[in-house]
Amino acid sequence: MSIRRMIMVLAAALPMTLVGSAGAQAEESAGQLLYYNHAYGVLDSETAEAIKNSEYLREFANFEVRTTSSGNLTWTGRYLYGRETYLEFFKEGELPGPDANAGATGLAVSADRDGDLATVIDRLPAAGLPNPLPFLQTRDFGDGVRVPWFDGVNTVENYDAFSGWGMEYRDEYFADPRSKTEPASGPGDVSRERYQSDAYQNHLMRNVTGIRMAVTANDLANNLPLLRAGGFSIQTVPNGVIATGGGTTIRFDSVPLEQVGLRRIEFSLNRTITYQDEVRIGRSTLTVGPAARAVWTFDTPA
Repeated sequence: MSIRRMIMVLAAALPMTLVGSAGAQAEESAGQLLYYNHAYGVLDSETAEAIKNSEYLREFANFEVRTTSSGNLTWTGRYLYGRETYLEFFKEGELPGPDANAGATGLAVSADRDGDLATVIDRLPAAGLPNPLPFLQTRDFGDGVRVPWFDGVNTVENYDAFSGWGMEYRDEYFADPRSKTEPASGPGDVSRERYQSDAYQNHLMRNVTGIRMAVTANDLANNLPLLRAGGFSIQTVPNGVIATGGGTTIRFDSVPLEQVGLRRIEFSLNRTITYQDEVRIGRSTLTVGPAARAVWTFDTPA
């Protein structure tokens, strides 16, 4: 149910809490080559089903429920797409391995220019990851014909509940008419904006500007080298880390395994609004407006 409050003073906008805090220690950026692409969260059944059936989300964002096959794995996700960034949600039990459990999360950071992922992989040993794991991801559009989708790099083979990877879209994918992607804006354009549909313009959601996830200390340590090598500025804060760069702030809280999960998402909107919508979606609350921002918070496990 939506609760709409008319708020005329835009200065009373929602607080943004992913930024640094007192006592933070910052690391110098190596130069931005990777950017937030998308994140996923595995949610309890109630919340995942509420997202799937939400009429409000279909108005708020370019939203779809889609089944995707990479050839060796098929998954069905609930997607919210923006101009360059997007989100993916699953229900507990829908994915294999550690991703079967509610609280599992993942994060993809990607290159916008051809060849930048290779530079990041070369940087990884100096950033603290001596043995990166490159891979090629393919996609099957349902006709049994695979196309190279993106080059990727994993940080580890096994993880507790958080998976991070770097990626760079392939020219073959953009060239395939089944991908329904845009022409290149210039040489070397493999950008997130080119990959995404312009249908976001018909909705409020523009981009993901902040995301907060609770992860284990082990998963956090394994994925920091990728963010460092990708050029994110890293701040150590009490009980976690904040990575900034490219328009999206990523905050990780270090927690025990039983407390992991998605906590908060912040959005920019396509236009300024003077009201506020507060919508309960399963065990989460989406607050849209005032101004050109929105915040989605997820209940902490009891």
